[in-house]
Amino acid sequence: MNSPASHVDPFDLVIFGGTGDLAMRKLLPALLHRYVDGQIPEGTRVIGVAREQLDDDGYRAHAREALGERPQLDAFLKLLHYRPLDARKDDGWQAFAEMLDAEPGHVRVFYLSTSPELFEDICNRLGSHGLNRGQSRVVLEKPIGHDLASASHINDAVGRVFDESQIFRIDHYLGKETVQNLLVLRFGNALFEPLWNAGHIDHVQITVAETLGVGRRGAYYDRSGALRDMVQNHMLQLLCMVAMEPPASLSPDAVRDEKLKVLHALKPIDGRNAMQLTVRGQYRAGVVDGQKVPGYQEDLGGKPSDTETFVALKAEIGNWRWAGVPFYLRTGKRLAQRVSEIVVAFKSVPHSIFDATVPLAQNRLVLRLQPDEGVKLWLTIKHPGPGGLRLRHVPLDMSFAEAFGVQQPDAYERLLLDVVRGNPTLFMRRDEVEAAWRWADPILAAWAASGEAPRPYAAGSWGPTAAVALIERDGRTWNEDSE
Repeated sequence: MNSPASHVDPFDLVIFGGTGDLAMRKLLPALLHRYVDGQIPEGTRVIGVAREQLDDDGYRAHAREALGERPQLDAFLKLLHYRPLDARKDDGWQAFAEMLDAEPGHVRVFYLSTSPELFEDICNRLGSHGLNRGQSRVVLEKPIGHDLASASHINDAVGRVFDESQIFRIDHYLGKETVQNLLVLRFGNALFEPLWNAGHIDHVQITVAETLGVGRRGAYYDRSGALRDMVQNHMLQLLCMVAMEPPASLSPDAVRDEKLKVLHALKPIDGRNAMQLTVRGQYRAGVVDGQKVPGYQEDLGGKPSDTETFVALKAEIGNWRWAGVPFYLRTGKRLAQRVSEIVVAFKSVPHSIFDATVPLAQNRLVLRLQPDEGVKLWLTIKHPGPGGLRLRHVPLDMSFAEAFGVQQPDAYERLLLDVVRGNPTLFMRRDEVEAAWRWADPILAAWAASGEAPRPYAAGSWGPTAAVALIERDGRTWNEDSE
């Protein structure tokens, strides 16, 4: 993986959906931060493409409003250009191709920040105008399909225009500092890897919790739900990073080959066991951060819906390293806290020589992805002072921002420049995406066949009580330490 300060030559980044929420809220701010840090050279062009009839100045004004007052904003905005195009119409495409051909030496990155229904049309037009040749790359945003069949169709369509080596399927969770530090913690230290197996690890928890509701994404979310939106992609990728075998190197395919093996080893969850191993819920009205908030169906304008806004499940990996170790996953909207974390809970000591009335807590390695990225290792120590052995369970806590004195870059900052460099390590390969859908599809089918509605839970809670029962019937509890 490249140093965050490594140099790139001038390039062209074309954002299809350039006036949309992702472009304005994530992509342009990420590019601005890299520009301020000196990583994006003069001569680079960031070209927004959408159907709105804007010119360069109009797009820059739109971007200025979204970005607010920031250092070097005026200089950055000069890199921005705009072309009005419709993916399903010919108008303007030839002029657009000629604009790009004016800089034949530039790496070209086509970022498809659009509905996946447009991926095929956009790629076909890029191909018909010869824009898929040379140092051209295409970035596919999730969701890549809504099931295995649609994902395969998209992959086939894009693959007819671009070679697999040119296709970058982005999952921004893989660009987070903590996820990459997981690789270093495991494979760069003698402390953890010898213990990273079923002999020493009791279970793993992965939580991605949000306090927000569906907001403006209601129409999309109601067609998707939490399993498609979060579990099939983000959370399975995190699971793979925790569970994969040591790769032979950090070469892109070496890492992705090991992740694929994990996906293939996941035990099936289907009609035979889905009701025992999964819980799905939907938020109702409640109180979040001291504010009353409406329920999911009210957020949809009163529309009845059986879409889940919460999922908890128990997964297992059928291989020698992880046999018998449960992986508990949960994600949801309108939960008690905004937090994303991976918790690796180690087995208890085999015999305690201390006061039998004081149970020893498990050692836990907690990797925080948000809101403050860092690593926390919980240990049992003696409380200082006289009066006998008084045991305390305390964390060794490292916040990346505090430890290194810098604000960690947003995941998109790293991933966008990795595309420019042509480094696909932190992106998903086609077979990964399809293996994840192959595992998720039977869960969706089992839910549909059951006829059961999602379990209600109050906004501001940690989800349905059945999610607590899912883990507590195994004698474990969800990690909810807020210190």
